[in-house]
Amino acid sequence: MKFKRIVTILIAILIFYLGFMFAIKKYVYPYKYAEYINKYSDEYELDPYLVLAVIKTESNFDKSAVSKKEAKGLMQIMDTTGEWIANELSINYFLPSMLFDPELNIRMGCWYLNNLENEFDNNLDLVLAAYNGGSGNVNKWLNHEEYSEDGENLDYIPFPETKKYVDKVKANYNIYKYLYNK
Repeated sequence: MKFKRIVTILIAILIFYLGFMFAIKKYVYPYKYAEYINKYSDEYELDPYLVLAVIKTESNFDKSAVSKKEAKGLMQIMDTTGEWIANELSINYFLPSMLFDPELNIRMGCWYLNNLENEFDNNLDLVLAAYNGGSGNVNKWLNHEEYSEDGENLDYIPFPETKKYVDKVKANYNIYKYLYNK
């Protein structure tokens, strides 16, 4: 009788755990736009979980999102950045409204992340700080002893929003890896 009770409790715990994990994946940390994320993560040699973490942090998967600074779409790309990326990708006709298209936004965001990884030698903190605060600012900070002792890593990010952003994306990245990398 005691054995049956233990087995019943273990089964109930397992069912609860599986239900909880399903709900977390479906509602809190979804893998939306998987076709585009996988395609462009592969094309630009990115970890798709990093792309998911950026999208989760930037727009929480709202393809219509617009920030206070007018960044648009899933990966919150500024109009001027979109124009520059469109030129780099040989997209002949670009309008800022195109940033609301999930596939194009993810393609551009992945290209930009790859560009930043190349610029900052795959240093995740620098890449994320540059994605949020601009690569020009990150380069200035790296050349300033108050923010970087070695010129290669940031010891201090002077923009509180950027520091919070880097920490949040890294946390989301670790959660995505835990939930989906099995």
